Parts: sequence; structure tokens; C-alpha cells
Amino acid sequence: MSQLHAQDWLAENPDIDAVMVALCDLNGVLRGKRVPRAQISKILDGGMRMPLSACAVDIWGRDVEESELVFTSGDADGVCLATERGLIPRPWLNNATPMLQISVLADDGSPFGTDCRMALANIVKRFKAKGLTPVVATEMEFYLTQIVDGTPQTLTLPQSHRPIDKHNVLAVSELDALGAFLDDVYGACAKLDIPADAAISESGSGQFEINLLHSAEPLRAADDALLFKELVKGVARQHGFSATFMAKPFGDQAGNGMHVHFSLLDENGNNVFDDGTNEGGDILRFAVSGLLGAMQESTLIYAPHLNSYRRIRPGQHAPIGVAWGYENRTCAIRIPGGPGEARRIEQRVAGADANPYLVIAAILGAALNGIEAKTLPDPPLTGNAYAADTQVLPTEFGSAIDAFANGQEIVKIFDPQLVRLFAQTKQQERNRFLDWVTEGEYAAYLETV
Repeated sequence: MSQLHAQDWLAENPDIDAVMVALCDLNGVLRGKRVPRAQISKILDGGMRMPLSACAVDIWGRDVEESELVFTSGDADGVCLATERGLIPRPWLNNATPMLQISVLADDGSPFGTDCRMALANIVKRFKAKGLTPVVATEMEFYLTQIVDGTPQTLTLPQSHRPIDKHNVLAVSELDALGAFLDDVYGACAKLDIPADAAISESGSGQFEINLLHSAEPLRAADDALLFKELVKGVARQHGFSATFMAKPFGDQAGNGMHVHFSLLDENGNNVFDDGTNEGGDILRFAVSGLLGAMQESTLIYAPHLNSYRRIRPGQHAPIGVAWGYENRTCAIRIPGGPGEARRIEQRVAGADANPYLVIAAILGAALNGIEAKTLPDPPLTGNAYAADTQVLPTEFGSAIDAFANGQEIVKIFDPQLVRLFAQTKQQERNRFLDWVTEGEYAAYLETV
């Protein structure tokens, strides 16, 4: 972001007296500091610093005890680098404080591989070296709820006395009833230049999906996904309810997914997946092979929380088998139909609770590994993938952590330090959950066993 752009923005917004400087950590949570308006030039000049350890804290914001970024290194600072997006308005806040999103560089100014945005930038750079540009789009699912005593409850429709229906997929009546909320979401997206497309009601009670249009800038697509989640939660609060992107907020209803679509353009703007047939060319199959080969190791990226594994299990409308197919939504990898110039790959494993930078980096990185290796996948699967005899994804938090930490493919995609720290972060979170005894356990066991 240029200083001229920043000063122009501030001149047009004289009532803004502070800026929120924010870094996205490995969990996809924004962390940072609120700085006075006068300090914006310092940030843009690279004069602001932040602990590198902020990239890798657990979901509660605690340092990871084993992290080499804390005591071993003296908890050193990195240099803050503003992203290309510049000052980001946040119209859902009463004080309208804008945000300046940053990445962090090492003290010598080199890229810091554990910064999740830098991890994606590195993958994009590898594609660029091959004369290829990934084009990426995301589909984001979320629930609208009412919070009662800290627990989400099914939302009652505005101007109605009835809760939102369960399994009422594609319900026009629900979209109409929530028109004011959706109008504000689209209005906020316009102010942030987020390319929001169609909205639909999904099968869960109060579950919705909004698609974000494709972008030839993967970093921008990940930025859009991250900011969209913040935006939806903020607008929901303005309307008196809560939005959640938890993978599985209700045990008996559908989970929230983040489906990612991508294609690849050559230097002439041609889609290299398109060979004039409905099946696509060999490069598409090479990419599929790379995705399948890294999928078990990558599950922790796609399902990064304990709650995520309530979604990654049989009968939950989320893929559990390492399989691909044409126009087959039961598969982890789907090749949608349509015209050849739109030939693309859809990855359906990731939950909406995942970090979009890491998800897109894992997908594109695995695809690129397959393209470079020129390996072909097994034949596409037809029929119900849930009933097929395929390799399965880790369906438990601990096994996913182990698969990620010991993976051979994942270290071809991410910096080894990121792999170590992400695994340590997730293990620390798992250990804390093991210390908590739930109400359900008391109800089942306390006076029974």
C-alpha cells in the first residue's frame, strides 16, 4: 500500500482517529494492535514491529509451550508489512475503525515462512515460475443463531414466531425473511470490494451459503474469505443475532464447509485444464493425483479444530474418502461440468472453520506437486463415494495431527517451521480439551458406572 493511497483515504475520512493493525495467525484468527491515526506512516514505512510468535498461538491466544519462536529465540520481533489491500473499512462497527492487514517479515526483511499469508504467496510464486496463474473461488457456509447462556439456538425468523425450518434447502421464504441482513452483508461486501455472488439457504436450520467469485489473485481470494467471515459475524451482531463458521455447531445438523474451486491459466490466459473434452487434459489429472496424494496429511489444515471432526465422519454430507469424480458431490475432489473454458477442480473437504490461506496453499501446493511429478490418479469414482472402498481421511483430531506432523508430502508445500508449529499448536489445544470433562460425560457416567 502506498503512502499516497493511505493519506488520501485518511483525508477522505477525517473522523477516523485510529487504525487496527491485524495479522492472521495459523488458526485464521486476527491478532494485532490499535494504533493512533498519526502512526499510519510509521507502519507503511516498515517501522512497526510485532512478535513473530503471534503467527502461532493457540485458539485461546496462548503461546505454544514448545514453540521455538518464544523462549528459544527470545520471542523476537518481525517487521510488519502492509498488504496490497490497504486500509479496510469495517462498516459493521459503531466506531468504524478501519483495519490495516499485515504480514510479518523476518528481522532481515526476508519472508517469514510461518506467516500463513507468506506461505500462500510462496506457492503462488512457484506457479508463476512455471508461467501459470491459479484462479480461485470459495463457497462459504455459516449458521445464523441466537445465543442463549453461551449456547447457540435455532434462529427465529424476523417478523415471525417460528424458528427456521430444518432441512429446508434452497428456501426462498427464508432468504426473503432475512432480506435486511443479506442486504447489509452485500452492502458491506461492496465497501470492502469482496466479490459476493449468490446466496442460498442450506439444509441446516439457519444455515446459508454465499459464494465468492473467482479471482486470478489467490492471495486476494484468501483475503476475501477471511474478511467475509469477519464481515458476516459483524453484520449479524448488528441485526441482533450471531453468525458462526464453526464446522459443526449443531450435532444433528449439517456442517459448515468451505469448498474451493480452482483452475490454471497459462501466460496467454488459456485454461490449461481444458483440452476440448468434458474430462479435461492430463494436467488436470496430474493436479488431482497430487491432491489425493497429500489429502490425508493435509486433513489437519482442512479440519483444524476438535469440533471439525464432528463434520468429518460418515453420513454428514462431508467427504471422508480419498476419491475424485466428475460431477460427484460425494467425492473429496469433484470436477464440475459446464463449458470447457470453465473446466476446474473443486476441493470439498475443508470446513468453514479453517484458515483460508492455509487451505488454498495446501490445495494449490498439492496440485502443483502432482503436476511436477506427472503422476496419474486412479480412475474417477462413480456412484456413492461414502460406500466405496477407498482410503479414508483421519476422522479424529489426534490422528490428523499425527498424519500432518509426520507427512512426507506436506513438507513439500509448507516451510518446515510452519509444519512443526502448527502441529504443536494443535497438540496443545487437544491436550487442553482432554482436561475438560463435558456435561454429556457427567450425564452418562457420573452415577452410572
